[in-house]
Amino acid sequence: MIEYRRCREFTEEQLGGLFRSVGWYSGRFPERLKKAMGNSSRVISAWDGERLVGLIRGLDDGVWQASIDCLLVDPEYQGRKIASALLEMLLEDYRELLYVDVVPDEKRNVGFYLKHGFEVMEEGTAMQIRGKGWD
Repeated sequence: MIEYRRCREFTEEQLGGLFRSVGWYSGRFPERLKKAMGNSSRVISAWDGERLVGLIRGLDDGVWQASIDCLLVDPEYQGRKIASALLEMLLEDYRELLYVDVVPDEKRNVGFYLKHGFEVMEEGTAMQIRGKGWD
C-alpha cells in the first residue's frame, strides 16, 4: 500500500535513487537534491514502506503563482496512478492561487497534464539554462 507524506526530510540515498531511477541528471547530485527539497514550498512524496517511490515539488509565492518543478515516480511503480494522486494533492494545496504552471520535461507527458486540467499556453515557450556549477 502506498502512503503519501507531506515532508521535506529525505536521505541523500532516497532522493538520489528516485531521481536516478527515472534517468534525471539531477540524481547525480543527491546532496543538492536534499537541500533543494528542504528549501521548497511544497513537497509531497509517495512511499512503499521506507522506500521513496514518488515525489512532487511545488514552488510558490503563497499568493499569486506556483510552479510544479518536478513530478516523478520510480518506473517499478508507474501505472498505479501515483503521479495522479501526487498532482491532485498539490493542486488542492494551490486551489486559491491564480496560476499553477508546469513545463513537462518530456513531450510525452503533456497528455498527462492535459488530462488533469492544464492547458497549453498559446503564446508561451519554455526556456532553460543550466548553471555552470553543475558540470
